[in-house]
Amino acid sequence: MKVIGFGDNIVDRFLDRKVMYPGGNCVNVAVFARRMGVESGYLGVFGSDSLGAFVHDAIDAEGVDTSQCVIRDGLNGVTEIKVVDGDRVFLGWNEGGVTTSDPFVLEDEHLRYLASADLVHSSVYSASESQLPALRNAGTLVSFDYSSEPERRTDAYLAQTGPYVDLALLSCGNMTVAAVESDLKRVHAAGVSLAVGTRGQSGAMMYDGERFLTQAAAPTDPLRFADTMGCGDAFLAGLVVSLLGSGWSRSRRPPVEECQKALARGARSAAAQCYVEGAFGYGRAVEVASSRPGNYQPAR
Repeated sequence: MKVIGFGDNIVDRFLDRKVMYPGGNCVNVAVFARRMGVESGYLGVFGSDSLGAFVHDAIDAEGVDTSQCVIRDGLNGVTEIKVVDGDRVFLGWNEGGVTTSDPFVLEDEHLRYLASADLVHSSVYSASESQLPALRNAGTLVSFDYSSEPERRTDAYLAQTGPYVDLALLSCGNMTVAAVESDLKRVHAAGVSLAVGTRGQSGAMMYDGERFLTQAAAPTDPLRFADTMGCGDAFLAGLVVSLLGSGWSRSRRPPVEECQKALARGARSAAAQCYVEGAFGYGRAVEVASSRPGNYQPAR
């Protein structure tokens, strides 16, 4: 099996800890898949600053292939975060840095590289929407993280992305079961084969066009709890690695029992991630007050 993350990378700067960590949705999925024993790669844009090098070095140290990445003049993406009662609270960011201001455009060589994967993962933070048709034509399975923002759930956005996505992950937080079911149905109707919603301590749900499957959250030890950074990405990595291991492909939809096993694997992966500081470690001290990113935007 091979999984490639295509899109965002970021530095997560924890104001309360005064520590920064490498991360980003697409990076995290690639790293977590690699830690699960799967060959993985990351394709994206790094900033030319020291933060870009910081993330790049950490990904390389994990054995994730970055040979097709590019470095562009400008700032790497940065978020500012604090932890409240174990949960991450986003305070602001620099809009993704060069990842979004000068996003990746896939050429033939990149498409050949992505076609070598069983699954390519991207996200709403990757400025990759315009590249999804070409990615779809490469023949690989595509997963896509829709996060939680309402503007990423509009009919227009789903019409733009859904036809090119095989598995969608939605962060559904404290939404009611009825609201989650409605969103998963809308995503499936847009063209996505498998729509999954994560609900934190309330577990997760999957819709395959015929039925809803539910999965309880795996238990965690509060004495070992660090934070929730990367839990959704760990869930997704566990889910897709399990589905791929069961033979999931564009021509073979996984049966219900394999989907249920995959949801359980995702729940266990998310629970284990609660004990990790940052997304996947590599914390480095930073002087927060003197290093606020350019074009900083407070969280909405």
